[in-house]
Amino acid sequence: MPTVLVTGANRGIGREIVEQYGAAGWSVIATCRDPDLADLPCETHALDVGDGAMVRDLVRILDGRPIDLLWNNAGIYPDRGEASRAPDDAVWAEMLRVNSIAPILVARALADNVAQSNRRIMAFTTSRMGSIGGNTSGGAYAYRSSKAALNAAAKSLAIDLGHRHIAVVLVHPGWVRTDMGTAAATLSTEESVAGMKTVLDRIGPAYTGRFINYDGTEIAW
Repeated sequence: MPTVLVTGANRGIGREIVEQYGAAGWSVIATCRDPDLADLPCETHALDVGDGAMVRDLVRILDGRPIDLLWNNAGIYPDRGEASRAPDDAVWAEMLRVNSIAPILVARALADNVAQSNRRIMAFTTSRMGSIGGNTSGGAYAYRSSKAALNAAAKSLAIDLGHRHIAVVLVHPGWVRTDMGTAAATLSTEESVAGMKTVLDRIGPAYTGRFINYDGTEIAW
């Protein structure tokens, strides 16, 4: 039975990942800041991805357990709706810490677990808003830059983990009806995750370091 570990699993896209992989027969490990409040139907562990001590605790708990798919999904978007106004520097720094730095540190910390699995996949929930070439509307300085930084770092991670035959993939979920995406979004969480799951189900080494939409199309950097 393959195993998926999901960060930010308590709501929205993360929770739907838990539901769909569980329904598909996978062993699911869900992490979030307060699993006692999340009521998730699987193995759960407390994890604030930006807390190094909690990451190290999780590594100790999972010592020796293969993880076929490590899905770094946790993220924040506090400058949503700010248009062209740059956010407070503390907000910007926090977004870079959570959206850009933390997912890479989690991935590196659990690389041995992924390398011991059969599938050997690391997925990062990113955003088309992190595409520099695709930015035609401006605004969202902190969120855009945090996702662009994540994309750049994950691309390097794909190269660095190539000798371990780990596929590192950046996936854009589309505009999804969640707290982050708002009720005006065009996709349900079910549609978004089903699309991303289809993409990841066919991932092989040739896909590593790619930036892919939930519908399977490639996105420009």
